Amino acid sequence: MVAVTPQDGTRMRYAWRVCAVTSLGLVLIGIAGSTLNVALPTVVRHFRADALESGWILLSFLLVNTASLVLFGRVADLLGRREVYLAGFALFTVASLLAGLSPGVWFLIAMRVLQAIGAAMILANGTVIITDAFPPERLSQGMGVYIGTLSVAQLAGPTLGGLIAETAGWQWIFWVNVPAGLLALGVGAAILRKMPRRPKEPVDALGNVLVFAALSALLLALSTAGSSGPTSPVVLAGAGLFVVLVPLIVLAERRAPNPVLDLRLFGGRLLTCANLASFCNALARSALILVVALYFQAARGVDAFTAGLSVLPVPVGIGLASPIVGLLGQRISPYALSIGGAVMSAAGLGTLMLTADPGTPYWVIGIGLFVAGCGSGTFLTGNTTQVMRALPAGSLGVVNGFRVMVMNVGIVISVGLSLSVLTASVGPQVRAQVYAGTLSTLSPVAVGQLMDGFQRAYAVLFGVALIGAVLAALARQPQSAPQSAPARRDSTSR
Repeated sequence: MVAVTPQDGTRMRYAWRVCAVTSLGLVLIGIAGSTLNVALPTVVRHFRADALESGWILLSFLLVNTASLVLFGRVADLLGRREVYLAGFALFTVASLLAGLSPGVWFLIAMRVLQAIGAAMILANGTVIITDAFPPERLSQGMGVYIGTLSVAQLAGPTLGGLIAETAGWQWIFWVNVPAGLLALGVGAAILRKMPRRPKEPVDALGNVLVFAALSALLLALSTAGSSGPTSPVVLAGAGLFVVLVPLIVLAERRAPNPVLDLRLFGGRLLTCANLASFCNALARSALILVVALYFQAARGVDAFTAGLSVLPVPVGIGLASPIVGLLGQRISPYALSIGGAVMSAAGLGTLMLTADPGTPYWVIGIGLFVAGCGSGTFLTGNTTQVMRALPAGSLGVVNGFRVMVMNVGIVISVGLSLSVLTASVGPQVRAQVYAGTLSTLSPVAVGQLMDGFQRAYAVLFGVALIGAVLAALARQPQSAPQSAPARRDSTSR
């Protein structure tokens, strides 16, 4: 039996307080995303937005958030993780307040960009702060709770978004973030300790610019391909710029003394396969709530609140699986949990693919959503723990930023790909009716065509989920794993 020292008890009390603060941040970001997924038709109708504007209300946040994650991971390594983390809360809160005051759709999109920058400052650092606070042998428990709070956000978000859209007005979709953001900022400032900074080093300005430009070009091309086609000038220009910038990034980062993206950290099989598996899982799951919410509103004609209730099995599954898996993490390896979660996610999506029909009973759809949610909760906890355990302490920030960035690229592609497949089946003349949630009142024939789109979208996501399961199986810990645990323990004791 291992004796528990007073120092261990003090550290665990602080670790759980840190977990509470960072989980609150994840709830804030999760609610902000999931409320708009369900309430998007209400916002679209208010601004009379066309299909391009409707897509950018969602994609502007994802594009900027994804492209800036690595930057803020590196900035936090150098300037202080606590300071950058709290500044992200402040920016996100102000942007949410202004978003509710938007006079037009493009002002709203601009505020979504500011929200994305604040969210990147939060997301790039939350996981690292938890990893630094918990002993390695207890990390899976903390990570299970942290990931589980995402389900709280997703559980409350769709229902809250639908209720707000139907009663208080679309502005409150953003204003509900303000008191939560102020609370998170105050509690975080009171609880989080200053973390040791890395020695002052010159920032890799060229690398930052090149990485941001490349990601922005790629994600712009991917998001535009669905609405404008793969041969549109924007898609071709974005893809071409990305192809040109990638070798320049490799060359610049190899020569930089302090690269923003240290390519040597991603050469091992574990990190490569684990990050690719995370990408596939994000791509397979992330548009699920949005797609199902559109299904219930556009195909079945229900209101936003009812649609929010209909997608609850996904966050319920995540909420049940994540903390349970966190406890099992002391007996079952994160590697095994990652594989099991990826397989469950594929099973849930396969169920939805086989039952894509307007007459499908609600309980059948609910089973598919619940299994997919359980799989996501299991995979996220196992995969995140597996990656964070394998990293040296000095690179936690930038590698975690890269990890979250990879997931967000999957989210962007998932949203763009799913919406593209869905709307391609009904034609451009009624595409806006899908986003507005009014297709069911327009044409039964169009609804039937849309269901073909749903089935094809689920088939694509199901295939991606299976690839993710294979990659998770390949992400086996090598025998000579980096001994990063002592380094993390030392960093918290200084």
